[in-house]
Amino acid sequence: MKHKGKALSAAAAMLGKALMAVILLAGTSAFLWPKNLLLAAAFCGLGLVFSVFTLWFFRDPDAKVPSDPRSVVAPGHGKVDVIDETTEPNVMGGRCQRISIFLSVFDVHVQQAPIAGTVSYLKHTPGLFLNALKTESAAHNENVLIGLRPEGSGARAIGVRLITGLIARRIIPWVRVGDLTGKGERISLIQFGSRVDLYLPLDATVSVKLGDRVVGGETVVAKL
Repeated sequence: MKHKGKALSAAAAMLGKALMAVILLAGTSAFLWPKNLLLAAAFCGLGLVFSVFTLWFFRDPDAKVPSDPRSVVAPGHGKVDVIDETTEPNVMGGRCQRISIFLSVFDVHVQQAPIAGTVSYLKHTPGLFLNALKTESAAHNENVLIGLRPEGSGARAIGVRLITGLIARRIIPWVRVGDLTGKGERISLIQFGSRVDLYLPLDATVSVKLGDRVVGGETVVAKL
C-alpha cells in the first residue's frame, strides 16, 4: 500500500492553485464590474466544475492483484491498442514484445508495477507532446522508462514506459532505482491523457488482444 494517497495530494496541490486563481478572477471581476455579478458567479461555477473533475480524475482505487506469480498485470488503466515487437535497448537489451495502453482523460491515471521486483532502471527523456492517441507518440514524446527485475537468478527485467500526451504534461514517478515493489503497487502518476508501454521478453505469453480494456494492477496481460 505504499504511495497510497499521493494522487489525492497531487489533486489537492492543483486545487489549491486553482482556488487562488478563481478567487482572484472573481474578486477582480466583482471590483471592476460591480453591477455584473454574473461574471464573478461564472468564474466560481467554473472553479466548482474544475474541482469536481480534478477530484474524480485523481481517483486511486486499490487493485485486486492476482496471486499467480507468473502473471504480469497491466501497468495502467485503459485500452490496449498496440501489441507488437520492438527494440528496447536500455532495459530489455534488444528485441522484445510491447503492449501499449492508451489512457484517456476518463481513465484512472495512477500506474502500477506489473510484477514484483526491484527497480533496476529509471530515466526521464524530454520530448514532444503529440496526441497520445497516435502510436508514434511513444517514439517522440516526453517519457519516463522504468525497469523492473524480478527476484531469482537469471530472471529477466521488464520495462514500463510512461508517456505524456497532448494534454498530459507531467509524469511523477514514485519509485527510485533500488526500490522493491510488489505486484500491483502504485509506482507513478501521469496527469491527464497519456500512454503506457509495457515491454516483455519475446517468450512471454500475451493474454490480451487489441481493443481490450484493462485495469491497472488487476488485469493479467501476459505470463512469464
